[in-house]
Parts: sequence; C-alpha cells; structure tokens
Amino acid sequence: MKVNRYRLKNGLRVITIPRPGARAVTLFAFAGTGSAYESKKVAGVSHFLEHLMFKGTVKRPTPLAVAETIDSIGGVMNAFTGREYTGYFAKVNARHFDTALDWLSDIYLNAKLNEDDISREKGVILEELNMYLDTPMQYVEELWYNLLYDGHPLGQDIIGTRSSIKQMNRRQLLEHRRSYYHAGNTTVVLAGRFDSSSEVIKKISQAFAGLPSGKEQKNPPRLAEKQSRPGIKVRYKKTDQTHFCLGVRGYSLRQPERFPQAVLATLLGGNMSSRLFSLIREKSGLAYYVRTSADTLRDTGFLVTQAGVDNRRIDRAIELILSEYQRTKEELVPEAELQKAKEYLKGVLWLSLEQAENLASYYAQYEVLGLKPMTPEEVCRRIDQVDANSIRRLARNIFQNQNLNLALIGPSRASQFNKILKIT
Repeated sequence: MKVNRYRLKNGLRVITIPRPGARAVTLFAFAGTGSAYESKKVAGVSHFLEHLMFKGTVKRPTPLAVAETIDSIGGVMNAFTGREYTGYFAKVNARHFDTALDWLSDIYLNAKLNEDDISREKGVILEELNMYLDTPMQYVEELWYNLLYDGHPLGQDIIGTRSSIKQMNRRQLLEHRRSYYHAGNTTVVLAGRFDSSSEVIKKISQAFAGLPSGKEQKNPPRLAEKQSRPGIKVRYKKTDQTHFCLGVRGYSLRQPERFPQAVLATLLGGNMSSRLFSLIREKSGLAYYVRTSADTLRDTGFLVTQAGVDNRRIDRAIELILSEYQRTKEELVPEAELQKAKEYLKGVLWLSLEQAENLASYYAQYEVLGLKPMTPEEVCRRIDQVDANSIRRLARNIFQNQNLNLALIGPSRASQFNKILKIT
C-alpha cells in the first residue's frame, strides 16, 4: 500500500492512497477541531457547524441542491464531529471524482451559514440530543467522558447542551470556521481509484485554492489527569435496564503501552469468545451485550467495559467485571488466549482498512493530530511483541482502586455503588 503525503503552497496537507483495483474513490476533508477545542459557552459549535455545511452554498443554494449532487451519481456523502477532529466525505464511482471534489470543496469553503438555516437547525439538533438522551446504550458513553474528563472540554458532550444549542449564533459559527477551517488546519485525503497522484494534487490544489491560509492550530487545553479515589456518575432515569461504563484511565495514542492495552481489552471483552462475554452473557445470563474497548486520544486514553443489565442485577455484573480485572493482575494470560486476542486485533484492523473511508481516516488521524504516522504493518508488529508479562504489568498499573470509574444510566443513586466499586 503506497501512501503519499504532500504539503501545498497554502499549507494544505494532502494524503493520497491509490488502490488501482478499486471501482470507487473516497474523498475526505478533515478539520483539526472538535469538542475538545470548545469553551462551555459554545459547547457543540463544531457539531452545529458540521450540520450547516450541508445547508447551501452560492453554487448549491439549498440543502436539496447539496444532496442531489452526490445522490444523482449514486454516491455516498456524510460528515462527523469528534472530540479532536471533524470530517466530511464523499464516496463515488471513480469516474465521478471531479464532481465529488467540486462538491466537497464547495461545502467546505462556501457554506453560507444563513440565519434562517441556523434558527431551523437548532430544532433539528435539539431533537438529535433528545434521541441520544432516550437511548441510554449510546448516551452512557458521553456520560463516561463527562465523568473521566470533568472540567476539561474533553468531558463536554460533542453535541453540546440544550442551553448552548439554543444560544448558538451566526457570529460564533463564523468565528469557529475562521479559526479552524483554514489551510494550515485542514487535511484532504483521497483513497481508492484515481488518476496519477500528480494530476489529482493539481485538481485538489485548484479546488481548495480559496481556502484561507493560516498556521497549524494549537492543541486543545492541557489535560491534567489526577484521580485519588473511584469516580461515579449516575444519570437517574426510569428504565427497565441499567446501562453502564466501568473502567480505568489508560494510555494515549502516543504511548507504546497502548498496544498491550488494546490486547488486554480484546481478551477481556473484545469479541464473542472473550472472558467477559463468556462470563457475563453465556455463563451468568446477565446481559445481552457486554464489551470492552481501549480508546486512545492524542494525550489520553482509557479501558472501559460497557453493558446493559437488569436493574436488580447491576451489583453482580460490576462485581464479576472487577473480578476479571483483578484476575489479569494476578495471573499470566495463557499463550493460546493471548495469541487469539492478538490475531483478532490484527484481523479486525486489516478488514476495516478494506473500506476506503476507514483507510482514509486511519492515516488522517495521525496527520490531523500532528503525530508520526504508523503503518498498519508496524501496528501489527507492535501487537505481536505484546507478551503475557507486559499484559500483567499493564493490568497492575491501570487496575488500581483509585483509578476506577463508573458511569451509569438507570434508576439508581451514586451512593449505592460506593461499597462495591473496589479492586485490590
């Protein structure tokens, strides 16, 4: 796999990943901004702006005109807002590359941000927020961030709050776009089938020529992670099932410990043959879903187990999960189980990279976050180097009583869990 990187005269970064055997091409534009860059006053501004980018430009004056450009050629378009970057993309038949590029550069550079659209979109986003609040299985993940990074922008909901959404105005949105949507803070990624890289670079340079110049954006506010006792955050809600996230602070995208951390999460709850899936679902019948993941951001990370259980059996589920955390501190993982987890991680990585949008996102995250890129092959080599001793050493470092955190949505009170949220 050949990955080419370019820096254009105006500072725009471009990555091209040719795949001659493909029939489609995916084109992304990433802005180095997200909820981690927002103050409380404008919480959700990155997400709000993402919505408005699809509402019309001078060339495509209505949402219908924006959508029809890609719909009429059988393509796929979408966008997302994360905590550390925001992305816009179009995936089309390779012969429609020029159309996709024109569409993407147009909405990225020329969205009008009309007052009427802003006013109308407030209702849309408030309903999106209501949807999340009514879906505890999803919203508990935001609650987890609220707990873990309380007091830092990382702990704010990506969508914002009811208050910040209602108060959002055009001046704030224009200021956010001016501050972050410039050449020095934008990365364009092209993956799939296309003409020579030199030809597409010329086209991209022309399409994004109107993008304002600017210096690379500074990093979000510094994160000081200090925790001296277990953290608990409960959102009281009358539900038939309690959804929770139980885990610990861990390692970031920049730290080598992220590899044993990923392997540990996989063997604990990464698939249907993992320890917690077998224990919580198959043996105990406590949950329909239970999973463990290791998430890594630029400067922080965590390992977390998520599940939904009967309200009356939440204590038992937590106790069983903590017992498995404790077990990894005491016992070396058997070689066969370790190999299974490592092979699963590598397999999932390669399968995900079969999709051009995932491939583009994989390389873009390094570029946008200002990190040295690591090829999939190198990631696999680092995974292969993880051994049983490194797993146990990592478990002993992160699975400590003062490091535990529990975020929960259900008909419970935080005080109920003080006695059981312990690990030796």
